[in-house]
Amino acid sequence: MKNPILYIILIGCLIASPVVMHGQVLAKASVSRDQILIGEPITLTFEVRIPMGQAVTWFNLDSIPRFEFIEKGKVDTSDNIDGKQYHQELTITSFDSGTVVIPPLVLKVAGQAYVTDSIPIEVSYAKLDISKDYRDIKEIEEVPKPAWMAWIPWIIGVVTLVAAGIIVYLLRKPKKPAPVPQPVQPKLGPYEEALQALEELRKLGLQNGDVKTYYSRLNDILRVFMFRKLKVATLEKTNAELTMQLRSVPMDKESFNQLVQALQVVDFVKFAKYQPAESDTEKNFAVIQSAIKTLNNIS
Repeated sequence: MKNPILYIILIGCLIASPVVMHGQVLAKASVSRDQILIGEPITLTFEVRIPMGQAVTWFNLDSIPRFEFIEKGKVDTSDNIDGKQYHQELTITSFDSGTVVIPPLVLKVAGQAYVTDSIPIEVSYAKLDISKDYRDIKEIEEVPKPAWMAWIPWIIGVVTLVAAGIIVYLLRKPKKPAPVPQPVQPKLGPYEEALQALEELRKLGLQNGDVKTYYSRLNDILRVFMFRKLKVATLEKTNAELTMQLRSVPMDKESFNQLVQALQVVDFVKFAKYQPAESDTEKNFAVIQSAIKTLNNIS
């Protein structure tokens, strides 16, 4: 060897270092201080470097014997030409006096374990300064009450009187008489309802010569009656479809033909703007009224 002293120094540095290296993997644990007082926090730092693309299982940091976790920082990562680097800082403390050791912690890279060095920490009590005067325990001193506390009995009394007054008022307040139930009006049957609607339409007559509204109402009265009485879905059918359904009803031929003609006039008025004579309107009213009576008797 040309320079044996240089090799000796290099080997000594490697032995003294707390770094555990296997190939390109580096796992190092260090602390900010190795001497603390009981309960005093210190920072435990992990520095890890692994080759790119390798799977890593981080240190098990659920607990460290004889140490308490104060704060766990997140794991920071960065990439460079040396590989992927990890950095994490934890704030810990201990409440056991004496030499407390952070044990070796295991990191796994691609299934292979790498262990950090153990780190001894000296934990001690604060030193007692006997040069200072002894401080005896003081007697309990009474603190004078604030001035506003003298008003508390008066405030309680006023609140009690107001609450009592409200209760008395509510108890003596005259109660409203219960509403008298209104007798339920019996619902009209299909036939009675149709006759009542026809009578109302007769009284109204043609309002301002509005023939279309009059005939539409006359048509609806027949449809609603057939829907309620015969259980026929008439409200969404045309008068032509309604006529087909009436063929199955046992009406005499003359009454059936008159009703069919009346329904045709209704369609002419609603869709062709037909203006029937007043006598025709009265006749069609009578035909539908008679048809309702006939259908009520034969159903």
